[in-house]
Amino acid sequence: MPRQQQPAVRPVRRRSYDQFCATARALDSVGDRWTLLIVRELLGGPRRYTDLHADLPGVSTDVLASRLKDMEQTGLALRRKLPPPSAASVYELTVRGRALRPVLAALAAWGAPVLAERRPTDAVRAHWFALPLLGALTGLTQGGVLEVRLDEGEFHLHVGRGAGTVLPGAEAYGPVYGYGPADRPDARIVLDAEVCLELARGGAGLAEAVKDGRVEVFGEGPLAAELRGA
Repeated sequence: MPRQQQPAVRPVRRRSYDQFCATARALDSVGDRWTLLIVRELLGGPRRYTDLHADLPGVSTDVLASRLKDMEQTGLALRRKLPPPSAASVYELTVRGRALRPVLAALAAWGAPVLAERRPTDAVRAHWFALPLLGALTGLTQGGVLEVRLDEGEFHLHVGRGAGTVLPGAEAYGPVYGYGPADRPDARIVLDAEVCLELARGGAGLAEAVKDGRVEVFGEGPLAAELRGA
């Protein structure tokens, strides 16, 4: 009996706006729910799948896996294995993925005014304040690593040259922020989430917040001196 030939499997076509427009083409790649929040997480550097799932409360494992696969196919992210002794695989942004940094920063600035109060159902992670806070620090002239301590946890920002911008060769600057405390921070600030959001909204200046004690500055180098207003 002749073997029945199986029909050819056609590749699944991603949904598209089918518009010859740069904005529409961009949204074809990043307009799906969760995609830009995955980019937000990967702006802090390479992350394991389990870490991404833990810091994206509400996303299902199937949706997260699907979005990451889409991001690999569209050139926004890649997956690689860490060198021995670790056998873990991590996801990280490509140069094109990192170019979304100002898009996320603009969205954070646009959304900051609506964060009037935290709802009982709202999850929170300390590093989610990184991009809003970075916008309030763009006037710093001294570069370095700034450790930020909130009640919700710690993260560190790369401030100064290349921070918050995308320049030719921007991949050389590495992640815009990092998870947890820095090994050797150039300065450290301690503040609460409310003050952080007030700075992001432009309701208070950094110098004013330092002067009235709402932001504490630690460190002895040039970056700490500038943060103190010296």
